[in-house]
Amino acid sequence: MKQELTDFLNMDLQFIRGVGPVLAARFCDVLGGRRVLDFLLHAPSSVRNRGITENVMDTTHGDTITIPLLVKTHRSGGTFGRSRRRPTQITCADKMGNSVVIQFFNSSYLDYWLNKLPIGAWRIVSGKIEMIAGRPTINHPDFIEEMQNAEKIPTNQAIYPSGEGLTQKTFANVRDQIFVALPEKLNGTDDQTREFFDALHHVHFPESNDDLAPNSTYVAKLAYWELLAHQSAIVLSRRKRDDAANHRIVRPKKYDLISKLREILPFKLTDAQNRTINEIFTDMAHDVPMMRLVQGDVGSGKTIVALAAAVKMAETGAQTALLAPTDTLAMQHFMKLQPLCDKIGIVCDILTGRDKGTSRKEKLISLRSGRTKLVVGTHALFSDDVEYRDLGLVIVDEQHRFGVTQRETLRAKGNNPDLLALSATPIPRTLSMTIYGDMDISVINEKPAGRLPIKTTKIPMARVGDLISHIRPQIDNGAKVFWICPLVDESEVTDMTAVQTRYESLNRIFKNVGLVHGQMDKKTRDAVMAKFADNNSDMNILVATTVIEVGIDVPSATIIVIENAERFGLAALHQLRGRVGRGNTQSYCVLIYGNNISSDGLKRLDVLCETDDGFAIAEQDLMMRGVGELLGTKQSGWIQYHFVDYREHRDLFRLASRAARDNEIDAWTRDLMSIFDCGVNVGA
Repeated sequence: MKQELTDFLNMDLQFIRGVGPVLAARFCDVLGGRRVLDFLLHAPSSVRNRGITENVMDTTHGDTITIPLLVKTHRSGGTFGRSRRRPTQITCADKMGNSVVIQFFNSSYLDYWLNKLPIGAWRIVSGKIEMIAGRPTINHPDFIEEMQNAEKIPTNQAIYPSGEGLTQKTFANVRDQIFVALPEKLNGTDDQTREFFDALHHVHFPESNDDLAPNSTYVAKLAYWELLAHQSAIVLSRRKRDDAANHRIVRPKKYDLISKLREILPFKLTDAQNRTINEIFTDMAHDVPMMRLVQGDVGSGKTIVALAAAVKMAETGAQTALLAPTDTLAMQHFMKLQPLCDKIGIVCDILTGRDKGTSRKEKLISLRSGRTKLVVGTHALFSDDVEYRDLGLVIVDEQHRFGVTQRETLRAKGNNPDLLALSATPIPRTLSMTIYGDMDISVINEKPAGRLPIKTTKIPMARVGDLISHIRPQIDNGAKVFWICPLVDESEVTDMTAVQTRYESLNRIFKNVGLVHGQMDKKTRDAVMAKFADNNSDMNILVATTVIEVGIDVPSATIIVIENAERFGLAALHQLRGRVGRGNTQSYCVLIYGNNISSDGLKRLDVLCETDDGFAIAEQDLMMRGVGELLGTKQSGWIQYHFVDYREHRDLFRLASRAARDNEIDAWTRDLMSIFDCGVNVGA
């Protein structure tokens, strides 16, 4: 790519006229970066029509209008009643003589607005019309211009996804300056580069919402190029892995440990577990390092599969590091694996940031000597002072929570070690091969024998009292209950129940309630979770936010209640539901929904009530998600594309994947990989 264009794309937005460092920082929060390129990849989400009308009576409540108005009177705001502020009102008339009121509630800029709207002058005003006390009213107009400057008000205004402190005028100002400067930077570039930036121009200057639809000409072009960039990066990753220079010597077997593992397991492995283990063992026998993703639904038995891989590596005398995202999850794995390792005769240890002093030194010595064959831990596993004698296998749990750099830092502590990634977030089968194309994929699609399907039901918020009465006898008989709320504190702008408020109300009834949320200090939170998990404690109810979505295993918990369930995405609800049903006792999930639930929100809850198959739920999630309807978090681990729509661009996924695999990756494709940040910087 031409250097002048590269430099321009990498330029910090603070150097755009009217931006500066403060607004650039706000742009960074919204765009995920503060370069010109980051702005160009941030497409408008809709178009607002501001066509001129001359008669306010031709409009309806909620319309965005642009209308010439004659300013008649000013009435300054003030305080009345109990400290209530009265807005400043400017009465105007349209060309038909109809009255229109303009209101301002912020007194800080009162003189500015009054000067913009002098009595007796005609002004062209654009904003949302509302009927207030029977009078057409515009609160805080978006535009006020003198009649001769009407062209300053866009007929079709691109509306950008924004954030605090950023107005649509600011977005338009930055966009206009970028596209004024671009033609000069594109001089001397090839046809493909000019075609790419021409598509960006059309997307940033749409004439209607049709121009922003996923299958519109220019959005589809950009989506294809973005997919081609990612698929090409995957192809290069595979080629690098297959390169002879990255091969390793296959370690010979020294001990017979797998047969011992099968003897001591207190249960029979499922066919899916056995199939996955065989696929892993086949990979480990090759001189090409393994890169395998194991997808398994909640409770499908991924941990035992991971242990089998670690034991297979221990047969060669080499070591395994199991990386978990949190201390709690690391400890959970360790508590499961360490007793089994003791029976097999291999040393299993745990290393987290909490290990200090003598204890840490002893663990590091054991790793350095090769005595420890399986170490479970967090980011501490790739600290500078951690050395392995022979790290042969890296297992990454909840792999989407770790970046490529973190995984590679840990792999660098061995000599081309195998990599096994685990994910409890099912990805639709139609997409998994394109998203994780640089990895081989195994799917554990069976639950262990004896696991009963979780019975799921939905009820309105008004029936919470009935629910409490219904579960009280079960709690009195020792049942353990998760009660999930989406907020920590009460909010003035939502009816969602706060976790603190629900904790207090339940504690008045049951007297044995625990509370955990993300704002608690970690030590206290872990202590409460441990007490709830202890079958000998009297804590039978745990009120929590989504901090328990991953990282707590309580087989005796048989009921989970999720308040305002319509506010969560399908994937998050499925993960939360997976906190119960982990034993052989019938478990239940109750989804409580609020008064303002949408029809799509009800559909999501119906999906949860009808199936507990995570892969089927992922497919439904993909088909149902919409631009404004996805109220929960996005599916963890999915690439957050700029122009790609998972539902609408399935054909483009296949086309891009085939092109990347079959065609030579040329200079233009590498430019695309740079533009879409597939592992290299622009111009690298």
